[in-house]
Amino acid sequence: MIKILIVDDEKPICDLIDMNLSAAGYQCTAVQDGLEALDRIEKDDYDLILLDVMLPGASGYDIMEYIRPLEVPVIFITAKHEVKDRVKGLKLGADDYLVKPFDVVELVARVEAVLRRYNKTEQRLTAGDVTVDVDARMVTKAGRPVVLTNKEFGLLVLFIKNKNVALFRETLYEKVWKEEYYGDSRTLDLHVQRLRRKLGWEHSLVAVYKIGYRLEVS
Repeated sequence: MIKILIVDDEKPICDLIDMNLSAAGYQCTAVQDGLEALDRIEKDDYDLILLDVMLPGASGYDIMEYIRPLEVPVIFITAKHEVKDRVKGLKLGADDYLVKPFDVVELVARVEAVLRRYNKTEQRLTAGDVTVDVDARMVTKAGRPVVLTNKEFGLLVLFIKNKNVALFRETLYEKVWKEEYYGDSRTLDLHVQRLRRKLGWEHSLVAVYKIGYRLEVS
């Protein structure tokens, strides 16, 4: 399993990131102190580090200097939004830079993009008794194959990667259909209905009023 270290001095933000990345299938560790982060990095191997800049004990920039020789991918997550701050982070070796406040869907997407760059992506996704082999584009439920269209497959991957997160109709449509969303949700709704029937997710894939859909997984 992909291991991610989250370093941010704001516990609610750590908890938010932890919850969403854990739901997407990653193993997360969260700390709120720069020196504790360095201790963790010394004792364990991580596939990705999400790093705030302003931290007690040691700043994100100081930690980045330590991380750079280890060749561990890093995404800076910070409230510092000026161009000079982004440039400094990237010059220190960070792979990406995300400014607070951020959308959790964007966060997951950026994490996936960086991991792909380092060939560290998980190719098998699960939700309950449903398993998805991303590379082979094969889906099974309780061990039995399920045939999905390309659009249904795309929706399924998005839902599993964002378990328990309400996804906007616009996000679902634009990511799967690769077109701008103009408010006509019938096509999306029909595909979601078919996906529910094929996977037996009538009570798991729920509509969220005025937003879109959420895959509820305990």
